[in-house]
Amino acid sequence: MIFSLWTDNGAMNSKPVFAAFEKSLKDAGCTVVHNSLDADVAVIWSVLWHGRMAQNKKVWDDFRSKGKNIIVLEVGGIKRGETWKVALNGINGEAYFGDMGQDSSRAEKLGVTLKDWQRNEDGDIIICCQHDKSHQWRMMPSVTRWLSDVIDTLRNHTGRRIIIRPHPRNMLPAIEHEWKNVSRVSPMHIQGSYDDFDFDPTNAWAVISWSSNPGPQAVIKGIPAFTGPESLAYLVANKNLSSIENPKYFKREDWFNNYVWTEYTLDEISEGIAFNRLTSKL
Repeated sequence: MIFSLWTDNGAMNSKPVFAAFEKSLKDAGCTVVHNSLDADVAVIWSVLWHGRMAQNKKVWDDFRSKGKNIIVLEVGGIKRGETWKVALNGINGEAYFGDMGQDSSRAEKLGVTLKDWQRNEDGDIIICCQHDKSHQWRMMPSVTRWLSDVIDTLRNHTGRRIIIRPHPRNMLPAIEHEWKNVSRVSPMHIQGSYDDFDFDPTNAWAVISWSSNPGPQAVIKGIPAFTGPESLAYLVANKNLSSIENPKYFKREDWFNNYVWTEYTLDEISEGIAFNRLTSKL
């Protein structure tokens, strides 16, 4: 098979990930080209059609319209800057990451643990917004409209303080003053990292995230998450905001053991572990 790596459209931190994935393809005997539509499978960076990645939308539309597969590389949420998503035809719940049903050995290898459920009675509700140019946000209303609807619904069921957390690269108008006890916290870039931003829901009551990383991150830290159906946390997340004061606390162990197989270190990508988990669908 011919794989086209769209390195010209990758973020600045994509180079080592592309290089590791290219090595795994060549070691498997695949043909690799760069930035060409004449291929069987495209390999792109992210599904955020913005900035350096904006041109990937044309690649996505071309390959998918022809029934061709696309492998998506992306920053991870398990150990940001150390683990990277590698998936087929997406990066969240709609994507294919390989067969699941794993034990706890991978979580132990990565050094990540599942915290007990927390019940922070005095905790806030954190609403994590997403970038409106992401494929994840297709067919959704404007982020501002979605956010307003979420807050209106919450205010029918709780008086808790609500904290708006905008996407770090998709700022929102100042709408928080339209409601009582609603504020915002802008993501802060972590010094020394390329694109890591602070997010600590440890003391929150609940986290609301449609389909991005804060959903799974909250669940791992023992904080109830409310998500949309394409979130990787959907199986262990609450669905109805009307239950915000009485969230479900799901059994998470099987989900967690599967979730840690959605991301890989550079060495694992280079060794072909990520690619080999996708080959049955190519």
